Amino acid sequence: MPAKLPYPLAMLQRGESHDPFGLLGRHQDGGQTLVRAFMPSAEEVELDGVGPMERVPNTDIFEIRLTSQQAATLPVHHRLNWVEKADGQRCSVISPYSFDLLLADLDLHLFNEGRHHHIYRLLGAHHIEIDGISGCRFAVWAPAVRRASVVGDFNGWNGLRHPMRSRGASGVWELFIPGLSPGDLYKFEFISHAGHRLLKADPYGQAMTLRPDTASRAVGASTFEWQDGEWLAQRAHWRWANEPLSIYEVHPGSWRHATGGGFLNFRELADQLIPYVTDLGYTHIELLPVMEHPLDESWGYQVSGYFAPSARFGSPDDLRYLIDRCHAAGIGVILDWVPGHFPKDDFALARFTGDAVYEHADPRIGEHREWGTLIFNYGRREVGNFLLANAVYWLEEFHVDGLRVDAVASMLYLDYSRNDGEWLPNQYGGRENIEAIEFLRHVNAVLHARFPGALTIAEESTAWPMVSRPNWMGGLGFSMKWNMGWMNDTLSYIELDPVHRRYHHDKLTFSQMYAYTENFVLPLSHDEVVHMKHSLLDKMPNDAWQKFANLRLLFAWQYAHPGKKLLFMGGELAQWHEWRQSEALDWPLLQQDSHRGIHDLVCDLNRLYRSQPALHRHDFDQQGFEWIDCHDSDRSILSLIRHGDGQSVVCLFNFTPVPREGYRIGLPAAGSYREILNTDAAVYGGSNLGNAGMVAATADPWRDRPCSALVDLPPLGAVFLQRE
Repeated sequence: MPAKLPYPLAMLQRGESHDPFGLLGRHQDGGQTLVRAFMPSAEEVELDGVGPMERVPNTDIFEIRLTSQQAATLPVHHRLNWVEKADGQRCSVISPYSFDLLLADLDLHLFNEGRHHHIYRLLGAHHIEIDGISGCRFAVWAPAVRRASVVGDFNGWNGLRHPMRSRGASGVWELFIPGLSPGDLYKFEFISHAGHRLLKADPYGQAMTLRPDTASRAVGASTFEWQDGEWLAQRAHWRWANEPLSIYEVHPGSWRHATGGGFLNFRELADQLIPYVTDLGYTHIELLPVMEHPLDESWGYQVSGYFAPSARFGSPDDLRYLIDRCHAAGIGVILDWVPGHFPKDDFALARFTGDAVYEHADPRIGEHREWGTLIFNYGRREVGNFLLANAVYWLEEFHVDGLRVDAVASMLYLDYSRNDGEWLPNQYGGRENIEAIEFLRHVNAVLHARFPGALTIAEESTAWPMVSRPNWMGGLGFSMKWNMGWMNDTLSYIELDPVHRRYHHDKLTFSQMYAYTENFVLPLSHDEVVHMKHSLLDKMPNDAWQKFANLRLLFAWQYAHPGKKLLFMGGELAQWHEWRQSEALDWPLLQQDSHRGIHDLVCDLNRLYRSQPALHRHDFDQQGFEWIDCHDSDRSILSLIRHGDGQSVVCLFNFTPVPREGYRIGLPAAGSYREILNTDAAVYGGSNLGNAGMVAATADPWRDRPCSALVDLPPLGAVFLQRE
């Protein structure tokens, strides 16, 4: 009758040992040196330089006892040679179980405290050398699993081949596998506490395979040579609140397609996008999420690889190339970042160990049923550290200039998009998500301290106070916030037939009631041109001529209104159809004069915005703005002045198709006022009604102003004037 296998070896054979390093490799046993290996796929195994190892009966465990001379000459990192059962192939590798602890206790402590800003350099897969031996160090946070293993092409995806070492209460597992190379595919295999086998992509993996494959890909240390040192130095002293900031929002998968179809990679995108954005005059591009995601139709907002640039567009260094070339051209780069939720795909973060680890277990606080996604458990410090380190990663390793944080409102409110009974109040009985609030404040504080001049921008759609105010004031600490109120009111107004606009004049004037309570970005984003909302052009009422005139008027209103600017790609082409994520923009439209006119107007608006301090110096405070007349609702006319650096720009808007000739406006001083913009100019596709380039103001008082002028306002047009 065969001898009963000792319990630790029986656990190893069953693939449930949490301490393979206590059994495998070199050990002292009864005064002798024992070398043990667990080789489930091996027919026979040899300890290199010593001799054959014996199979423990009825197991895949091999052992050899050494003489004192053999023990004295055996290398610390011993080599195993074996013959594969399946095909007789001879293989050789240095034993992974000959290496000491890989991660320092201090690093694990900081991670468990949620304070390790660079934990991504330790967790995940990293090619390193130990004692002159090259290989890949793997580490993963997987608390309360029975066993964690690394699987991949290099071991036939067999979870018994490379079980990992548990680092105890930290929940971290680690293993160094010699001989692996960048590009190797891998995942982590877990045996949950309930005994279920799970196969998971690496949460900290810095590259993944192209969908529909879901494996992580080991990457080597980047050899990319950055050329943007001067840019970063200048950014650290950039007074962004008082400088022009206009953002071109881009979905990299559909801005333009490669010749023959398919995605442009990041390098191709750099070569084509940067000259185009430079010509348009934008200061920044904002990329919809470039982190790995399994579903194209999610536009990147359901992230499965938070540290991995999407394989759709190339390698991590390809993304670095795009950002570096943007900086060389004087263009900043903002990334969309999605810390609010993640998808339920079983290969990724959802139920990562078989239990809720990254999310809350209770769906009343852990699930967005409307979106079919899960919510991060911000109160779990390791989860907060995952997201914090991810934010640091993109700014530090990719030199991005800011993060636009998606769906902040969904993070702030426990009852967001929930009915009564579908949510749980906080410990004080309120609806505020206290853990998420503290997380956002912490992330903003860390990013602003580590990366001066970098931006964090909140997409926040409610009246939550002080989103863009610093923590010490009680704010959330964001640099800026999207002005969703301005966007909704403006679009609902501009979509009206002009005959009805007189009754809704307040939709344009109301924004001044709160315009300086936050640092606002004025967004005309991707969300406004999808899901049957129509393109910007097609939102406009009436015939084609009025549609184009209204769109020109909308853009002029955006640039005259206090706040930084954002436009989603395609708006500058005046696309007729909504954005379609599977199709490139309708580039042939630029061959038509009316569409080219919109494009040229956007170029000129950016040029004016950047060159005129009055249009950008005081975007966030009252001293940069005053109404001339905001009460002429009967004729749907607005007039205002923007101020900055001792200069002023007068902005006049006629929101009806009726030309207003000889319209009197009050002005602060007499003299000649040059017409620096007219959206009705023929070059933009307009009727060319205007003031022949100049308006004369006389010392005739008008409505509390010491001077006034008669101005011709074009139909559905805007005129900008500046005193000579």
